[in-house]
Amino acid sequence: MKKFKYIIYLGLFAAVLSACKKDLLNKIPQDSISSETFWKTSNDAFLAVNACYMDISGDAYQSYYDAYADNAYAQYPWESIATVVSSGDVNLTVDFGWEAGYKAIRKFNYLLENIDKTPEDKNLLERYKAEVRFLRAYQYLNMILLVGDVPLVTKTLPFGEELPRTKETEVLSFVIKELSEVGAVLPVSYAGGKKMEKGRVTKGAALALKARAHLYYKQWAAAAAAAKEVKALGYSLFKVTAETNAQDLKDDYSKWVDFADAAAEKKFRLGLRSYEKLFYAENEGNSEVILERQYTPEKDTHGLNTLMLPAQVGGWASISPTQPLVDDYWMSNGQDHVPVAVTTRAAWYNAKDPKYLDEYKNRDPRFYASIEFDGNPWNLLVNGYSYNWGVNESASKTGYGFRKMVDPNEQREYKAFNNAILIRYAEVLLTLAEAQNELSGPNSEVYEALDEIRTRVGMPVVDRVVYNSQDKVRLLIRKERRIELAGEGHRYFDIRRWGIAPAVMKDLVDIKNSSVQKRSWNAKLMKLPVPQAAVDKNSKLNPNNPGY
Repeated sequence: MKKFKYIIYLGLFAAVLSACKKDLLNKIPQDSISSETFWKTSNDAFLAVNACYMDISGDAYQSYYDAYADNAYAQYPWESIATVVSSGDVNLTVDFGWEAGYKAIRKFNYLLENIDKTPEDKNLLERYKAEVRFLRAYQYLNMILLVGDVPLVTKTLPFGEELPRTKETEVLSFVIKELSEVGAVLPVSYAGGKKMEKGRVTKGAALALKARAHLYYKQWAAAAAAAKEVKALGYSLFKVTAETNAQDLKDDYSKWVDFADAAAEKKFRLGLRSYEKLFYAENEGNSEVILERQYTPEKDTHGLNTLMLPAQVGGWASISPTQPLVDDYWMSNGQDHVPVAVTTRAAWYNAKDPKYLDEYKNRDPRFYASIEFDGNPWNLLVNGYSYNWGVNESASKTGYGFRKMVDPNEQREYKAFNNAILIRYAEVLLTLAEAQNELSGPNSEVYEALDEIRTRVGMPVVDRVVYNSQDKVRLLIRKERRIELAGEGHRYFDIRRWGIAPAVMKDLVDIKNSSVQKRSWNAKLMKLPVPQAAVDKNSKLNPNNPGY
């Protein structure tokens, strides 16, 4: 049975209507929210804050960012702008969610201006406001990462008022200042119960988002410092200590991994399960979770299972892994995988030559937990199931499917309600490793952070003899980050800030060497444009970004 969701999302409008029903003789407007009738009780404050959480994007919205980049391909342009962005054919009609973003910001500002009207305890009100200020900072960081300069609005404006864009650096400073201030107010954890629900924004979330902001803007010292603060709060990587599910035990990996002995097989299997099950509903709020978007059964659901799974099991394969992502997963001994030529792979596949499957042997356990490839077993999804692209090649266009972040116990058809993890401790460790290496080269903190991530899944620790310089460790970190965070929405921002986008945004082919998508990259793609629809409503948003 699905466990109780701690935060119940209720819209402000619904809350006001509920209050209105208490006295039907009062002629209160039914099509708008009125400050005069709403901000009267402690419960009004509670419901209003909860409503703000609904504006955090979760489920596939994060994964589509990987399809903007070289990790994935999104085949349906009506689902997102990923297909257009990855092709390089970006123009002013592209809209990444500008209007929705500012609607959310207006909601946050409205609450911050009015919540003090309620008779709630002042200390609790300060915490409520800190939660909403975090959500506003989260929204602004996402917007400047995508488009650069955006209007910085910190109060509710009259409808129709036009504001110019604020410099990206100024908005970033605002975001970091907000996160620093709310981090001093927010608790490390919540005890549970009304107004102390687990799942609310914490001090750790504020510090972790601050670390992300510093990292993305190459502020290495500040990024490392913030990551160390998060580390001191006591988070840990999620691990399972036993494989107890009967269906999991049916998965036979002896075909894919040459186990030295039973102990090696157990280590591999526990590493795989630790990685994949941290996203399952049964483990929501685990020790690794810093921020997650919560969902409510039947009322607030998502379609991640539908979008990721192949047609073979009722999915749409909307977002599929690319061959370059598949190629980048380590070998199980920690060495680089050396892929065969695309023509060789295609010839083997078309001839049904068993050598085609050799590329999938003895790989990083995260590969088996993340990627659906021909023969990959997954009995927990469907008894006796293994992925077979040839069953329905009209589904995935690349030949692969995503397994990561899919909870096989959840419903499909946009009815899943397992939480979507937005920030987790593994990201913080990678931030610490990258920032510290950029500051001073590899040291014990860098190696230990990477080792913690690798040993969780049963991979060997970093070879200090091989990775003995800042440049070598930089490449190691980038590869480790790609593998560990695949599908979670970081890759698009990473390839831009690292300056590698022109090199990696190449044409895609499938496992038969047939064309999947023509891709290109030019300088203007470092920032998306302000959508023309927004400019039409506010001429002060001009000039647009270079190249548009």
